[in-house]
Amino acid sequence: MERYEVRLADGRTCCVRPARGDDARRVFELIGDMEGRRFAPGPALERWSAQRRDDRYACLVACADGEVIGVVNVRCEEQLHHVRPVAEIMELAVDGAWRGLGAGSGLFGAACRLARQRGCELIEVHSKTERARAHRFYRRQGMARTHVHLTLPLDRADAEMHAGGTAMAGADGEDGNHG
Repeated sequence: MERYEVRLADGRTCCVRPARGDDARRVFELIGDMEGRRFAPGPALERWSAQRRDDRYACLVACADGEVIGVVNVRCEEQLHHVRPVAEIMELAVDGAWRGLGAGSGLFGAACRLARQRGCELIEVHSKTERARAHRFYRRQGMARTHVHLTLPLDRADAEMHAGGTAMAGADGEDGNHG
Protein backbone atom coordinates (compact mmCIF):
# COMPACT_ATOMS: atom_id res chain seq x y z
CA MET A 1 0.00 0.00 0.00
CA GLU A 2 1.24 3.44 -0.86
CA ARG A 3 1.50 6.41 1.45
CA TYR A 4 -1.16 9.10 1.18
CA GLU A 5 -2.25 12.33 2.81
CA VAL A 6 -5.47 12.95 4.76
CA ARG A 7 -6.78 16.49 5.34
CA LEU A 8 -7.87 16.85 8.96
CA ALA A 9 -10.81 18.94 10.20
CA ASP A 10 -8.48 21.57 11.68
CA GLY A 11 -6.69 22.13 8.35
CA ARG A 12 -3.59 20.08 9.16
CA THR A 13 -2.76 16.90 7.29
CA CYS A 14 -1.66 13.48 8.38
CA CYS A 15 -0.12 10.80 6.24
CA VAL A 16 -1.21 7.17 6.31
CA ARG A 17 1.52 4.66 5.56
CA PRO A 18 2.47 1.06 6.27
CA ALA A 19 3.85 0.63 9.79
CA ARG A 20 7.60 0.17 10.14
CA GLY A 21 9.46 -1.89 12.70
CA ASP A 22 10.35 1.19 14.71
CA ASP A 23 6.63 2.06 15.10
CA ALA A 24 6.00 -0.94 17.38
CA ARG A 25 6.33 0.87 20.73
CA ARG A 26 3.90 3.63 19.71
CA VAL A 27 1.46 1.19 18.10
CA PHE A 28 1.27 -0.77 21.35
CA GLU A 29 0.81 2.45 23.35
CA LEU A 30 -2.18 3.41 21.19
CA ILE A 31 -3.70 -0.06 21.35
CA GLY A 32 -3.03 -0.21 25.09
CA ASP A 33 -4.84 3.11 25.57
CA MET A 34 -7.81 1.73 23.60
CA GLU A 35 -7.85 -1.46 25.66
CA GLY A 36 -7.13 0.26 28.99
CA ARG A 37 -4.02 -1.82 29.66
CA ARG A 38 -0.33 -2.14 28.93
CA PHE A 39 1.32 -4.99 27.05
CA ALA A 40 4.41 -6.88 28.19
CA PRO A 41 7.09 -5.86 25.68
CA GLY A 42 8.49 -9.34 24.94
CA PRO A 43 5.26 -11.12 23.97
CA ALA A 44 3.91 -7.98 22.26
CA LEU A 45 6.97 -7.70 20.04
CA GLU A 46 6.76 -11.42 19.24
CA ARG A 47 3.15 -10.92 18.02
CA TRP A 48 4.22 -7.78 16.11
CA SER A 49 7.04 -9.66 14.36
CA ALA A 50 4.85 -12.67 13.55
CA GLN A 51 2.14 -10.49 12.03
CA ARG A 52 4.68 -8.53 9.97
CA ARG A 53 5.86 -11.84 8.44
CA ASP A 54 2.29 -13.01 7.71
CA ASP A 55 0.80 -11.68 4.45
CA ARG A 56 -2.72 -11.88 5.87
CA TYR A 57 -1.98 -8.89 8.14
CA ALA A 58 -1.34 -5.25 7.34
CA CYS A 59 -0.65 -2.59 9.94
CA LEU A 60 -1.03 1.04 8.85
CA VAL A 61 -0.27 4.15 10.85
CA ALA A 62 -1.36 7.78 10.63
CA CYS A 63 1.43 10.29 11.25
CA ALA A 64 1.28 14.03 11.93
CA ASP A 65 3.73 16.52 13.35
CA GLY A 66 6.45 13.85 13.19
CA GLU A 67 4.66 11.31 15.38
CA VAL A 68 2.42 8.27 14.99
CA ILE A 69 -1.07 9.43 16.01
CA GLY A 70 -3.17 6.43 14.97
CA VAL A 71 -3.07 2.82 13.87
CA VAL A 72 -5.27 0.33 12.06
CA ASN A 73 -4.36 -3.35 12.00
CA VAL A 74 -6.17 -5.42 9.36
CA ARG A 75 -6.36 -9.15 8.67
CA CYS A 76 -7.56 -10.48 5.30
CA GLU A 77 -8.38 -14.17 5.05
CA GLU A 78 -10.51 -16.78 3.36
CA GLN A 79 -13.59 -18.02 5.17
CA LEU A 80 -15.60 -21.06 4.18
CA HIS A 81 -18.90 -19.17 4.11
CA HIS A 82 -17.67 -16.32 1.85
CA VAL A 83 -16.84 -16.47 -1.86
CA ARG A 84 -13.92 -14.03 -1.56
CA PRO A 85 -11.62 -13.12 1.34
CA VAL A 86 -12.94 -11.04 4.24
CA ALA A 87 -11.02 -8.18 5.85
CA GLU A 88 -11.29 -7.60 9.57
CA ILE A 89 -10.16 -4.50 11.41
CA MET A 90 -8.38 -6.07 14.36
CA GLU A 91 -7.51 -2.75 16.02
CA LEU A 92 -8.14 0.89 15.15
CA ALA A 93 -6.94 3.46 17.66
CA VAL A 94 -6.22 7.19 17.52
CA ASP A 95 -4.39 9.27 20.11
CA GLY A 96 -6.93 11.13 22.28
CA ALA A 97 -5.55 14.54 21.30
CA TRP A 98 -6.22 13.77 17.63
CA ARG A 99 -9.69 12.19 17.88
CA GLY A 100 -12.56 13.87 16.05
CA LEU A 101 -10.30 15.43 13.42
CA GLY A 102 -10.55 12.74 10.74
CA ALA A 103 -7.45 10.62 11.36
CA GLY A 104 -9.64 7.61 12.26
CA SER A 105 -11.69 8.07 9.09
CA GLY A 106 -8.45 8.25 7.11
CA LEU A 107 -7.25 5.00 8.67
CA PHE A 108 -10.64 3.36 8.06
CA GLY A 109 -10.53 4.48 4.41
CA ALA A 110 -7.01 3.08 4.07
CA ALA A 111 -8.17 -0.25 5.51
CA CYS A 112 -11.02 -0.37 2.97
CA ARG A 113 -8.64 0.44 0.09
CA LEU A 114 -6.30 -2.31 1.25
CA ALA A 115 -9.18 -4.79 1.49
CA ARG A 116 -10.32 -3.94 -2.06
CA GLN A 117 -6.76 -4.31 -3.37
CA ARG A 118 -6.63 -7.77 -1.81
CA GLY A 119 -9.93 -8.80 -3.40
CA CYS A 120 -12.00 -8.87 -0.20
CA GLU A 121 -15.78 -8.87 -0.47
CA LEU A 122 -16.33 -7.00 2.81
CA ILE A 123 -14.65 -5.48 5.80
CA GLU A 124 -15.81 -6.13 9.35
CA VAL A 125 -14.90 -5.11 12.87
CA HIS A 126 -15.66 -6.49 16.31
CA SER A 127 -16.08 -3.83 18.97
CA LYS A 128 -16.71 -4.22 22.69
CA THR A 129 -20.31 -3.60 23.72
CA GLU A 130 -19.44 -0.63 25.94
CA ARG A 131 -17.63 1.30 23.18
CA ALA A 132 -20.64 3.35 22.05
CA ARG A 133 -18.43 6.11 20.61
CA ALA A 134 -16.60 3.57 18.45
CA HIS A 135 -19.91 2.11 17.29
CA ARG A 136 -21.08 5.57 16.21
CA PHE A 137 -17.78 6.08 14.37
CA TYR A 138 -18.16 2.81 12.44
CA ARG A 139 -21.80 3.59 11.58
CA ARG A 140 -20.68 6.99 10.21
CA GLN A 141 -18.24 5.09 8.00
CA GLY A 142 -21.19 3.18 6.53
CA MET A 143 -20.94 -0.02 8.55
CA ALA A 144 -24.05 -1.79 9.81
CA ARG A 145 -24.61 -4.18 12.69
CA THR A 146 -25.33 -7.49 10.97
CA HIS A 147 -23.95 -10.06 13.42
CA VAL A 148 -23.67 -10.71 17.13
CA HIS A 149 -20.14 -11.51 18.31
CA LEU A 150 -19.91 -13.89 21.29
CA THR A 151 -16.78 -14.69 23.26
CA LEU A 152 -15.74 -17.17 25.93
CA PRO A 153 -12.44 -16.79 27.83
CA LEU A 154 -11.03 -20.29 27.56
CA ASP A 155 -9.18 -20.30 30.85
CA ARG A 156 -12.49 -19.61 32.66
CA ALA A 157 -14.41 -22.13 30.54
CA ASP A 158 -11.90 -24.87 31.27
CA ALA A 159 -12.11 -24.18 35.00
CA GLU A 160 -15.92 -24.14 34.99
CA MET A 161 -16.21 -27.34 32.95
CA HIS A 162 -13.86 -29.18 35.30
CA ALA A 163 -15.80 -27.85 38.31
CA GLY A 164 -19.12 -29.05 36.88
CA GLY A 165 -20.19 -25.68 35.42
CA THR A 166 -22.20 -25.09 32.27
CA ALA A 167 -19.63 -23.43 30.02
CA MET A 168 -20.28 -25.90 27.20
CA ALA A 169 -21.64 -25.46 23.68
CA GLY A 170 -25.35 -26.08 23.62
CA ALA A 171 -25.77 -25.62 27.36
CA ASP A 172 -28.27 -22.83 26.69
CA GLY A 173 -30.60 -25.11 24.75
CA GLU A 174 -29.34 -24.00 21.32
CA ASP A 175 -28.47 -26.59 18.70
CA GLY A 176 -24.94 -25.27 18.10
CA ASN A 177 -25.53 -24.23 14.48
CA HIS A 178 -24.01 -20.84 13.78
CA GLY A 179 -22.60 -18.61 11.12
